[in-house]
Amino acid sequence: MVTLHVWGVPARGVPAALLRMATDRRPLRRAPGLRFGKLLGTGTGRRFTVGDADPRRWAVLGVWDDAAAADAFEHSALVARWRRQAEEELAVRLLPLAARGRWSRSEPFGSPAPQRWDGPVAAITRARLTPRKALTFWRAVPPVSADLHSGAGLRLALGVGEAPVALQGTFSVWESAAALNEFAYGRPAHAAVVERTAREGWYAEELFARFAVLSATGTLHGREPLA
Repeated sequence: MVTLHVWGVPARGVPAALLRMATDRRPLRRAPGLRFGKLLGTGTGRRFTVGDADPRRWAVLGVWDDAAAADAFEHSALVARWRRQAEEELAVRLLPLAARGRWSRSEPFGSPAPQRWDGPVAAITRARLTPRKALTFWRAVPPVSADLHSGAGLRLALGVGEAPVALQGTFSVWESAAALNEFAYGRPAHAAVVERTAREGWYAEELFARFAVLSATGTLHGREPLA
């Protein structure tokens, strides 16, 4: 079971949110049933630079032993603290369908056997940039990002990362696997960047994972992604 919580805070709550990102690391690691967890900043994901960062929205990703552990986290003190200061929350539950690559030298979503899913799907990408390759990567991103945000069937696209630069990724929700496949394999801009990734060695570490969206409750930017 994988969960992603995204909280939107008012402008006056940004300093407290920044403090939470520092102080919540230990409570998150100690959450019962947690296999892998990350506190994440968010952004537009259009350029993957500091200018993309959104200081009013923050996220927690968790990979859990089972649904019971995920349920318990919903009632934890960590989540309660974020809810007290947030003006909106989006909580998404996911089941891994496919995953390849590593995140912080681990395979957080395992090696799921491919399976058919007829409902909404989500994708998580995450990469650690090779410092000397960062400039060429940033120059290549805008056309792909523009393609992503205008993709048919896209319900939500969010930049996520452990740091404003060098460690970044995306979280996107699509109305179907067909819509995600069209973007991933049928769009020239994305195909060109995939080819350059292997040729130019932009990443010191990378991961791509696909998920079934089991539920999505709440809002982000005032919108319900699955409404």
